[in-house]
Amino acid sequence: MSILIDEKTKVVVQGLTGKTGSFHTNQALEYYGTKMVAGTHPKKAGTNWTADNGMQLPIFADAAEARSATGADASVIYVPPAGAAAAIEEAIDAGYPLIVCITEGVPVLDMVRVKAKLDKSSSRLIGPNCPGVLTPEACKIGIMPGKIFKKGSVGVVSRSGTLTYEAVFQTSAVGLGQTTAVGIGGDPVKGTEFIDMLEMLLADDATEQIIMIGEIGGSAEEEAAQFLMDEAKKGRSKPMVGFIAGRTAPKGRTMGHAGAIVSGGQGDAESKIAAMEAAGIRVSPSPARLGTTMIELLKS
Repeated sequence: MSILIDEKTKVVVQGLTGKTGSFHTNQALEYYGTKMVAGTHPKKAGTNWTADNGMQLPIFADAAEARSATGADASVIYVPPAGAAAAIEEAIDAGYPLIVCITEGVPVLDMVRVKAKLDKSSSRLIGPNCPGVLTPEACKIGIMPGKIFKKGSVGVVSRSGTLTYEAVFQTSAVGLGQTTAVGIGGDPVKGTEFIDMLEMLLADDATEQIIMIGEIGGSAEEEAAQFLMDEAKKGRSKPMVGFIAGRTAPKGRTMGHAGAIVSGGQGDAESKIAAMEAAGIRVSPSPARLGTTMIELLKS
C-alpha cells in the first residue's frame, strides 16, 4: 500500500510545455512509467508534446478538458508564481482529487484565496513550494530524485524539500526503504499540514515507521505532536523519528522557506523538539543520522 499515489495514478501537467515542466515530466516518465497522460496550455491546445522517449502527450486548453479526456486523478503544476494560484484554482474547479504545486514564490495573499476555495472542495493540495510526492517503484509527481528511493516500510513527511531527499537517502542506505515520501512545502499558507499526512501514514498498513521533518516557524509541529499523543491514547502509534531544521536561526529573521521564521518567542527549534520528544518521537541529532536513528529506535 501507499498514500496519495500509486501505479494507477494518472497525472496531468499544468505547465508542461515550459522548460521546467518538460524536464520533470521526462523524469517522471522514466521512473517506472509514471502515468503522465496530458498537459495543459491555453495557447497550444490541440497540439502534442513529445517526450525524450518519443511518447506524445496531448495538450489541452485547461485542466477540466484534460481531466475529462483522460480520466486523470492528479495534477502537477509547473507554472510561474504569478499564475500558480490561478492554476491551482483551475484544478480545484476541475475536481482533481490530488493537486501538487511545485512552484516557489507564490504570493501569500494568493494562497489565502486558494486555501478558502480549497477548504470548500474535495481536492487535496500538496504545496506550493514543495518537491512533490513519490511512491517507490510506482509513481513520481514532482522533482524528487527517483534513484535514491527504495521500496520499503518508512513513510516520510517533511516541510523541507532537501531534507525530504536526505530522509529518503538515509532510510534507503540502512535498508528500510519507503512507502511514500511527501514534501508538504515550507510556505506559511499551504494546502496540507503534518496532521493530514500523519493520519494517512498511521492508517496505512504498509507504513511501519514514520519520519517527520519540521522547521522553525509556525506551530504545525507542536500541533502534530499533540495529535500523535491523542492518537496514542487510542492505541494508534508507530515508531517515529524526527528532525527540526533551523536550530541556529536568529529570532526575527526568515531562514530558507517563507514560513521558517521565529518571532514573539514562538516557533523556535527548542519548543518543537520538546513537543516531538513528549509525543514519543526520537529526534535525530543530525539529518545525516535519520536512518541510523530509526534503526537504533527499532532495536531499542
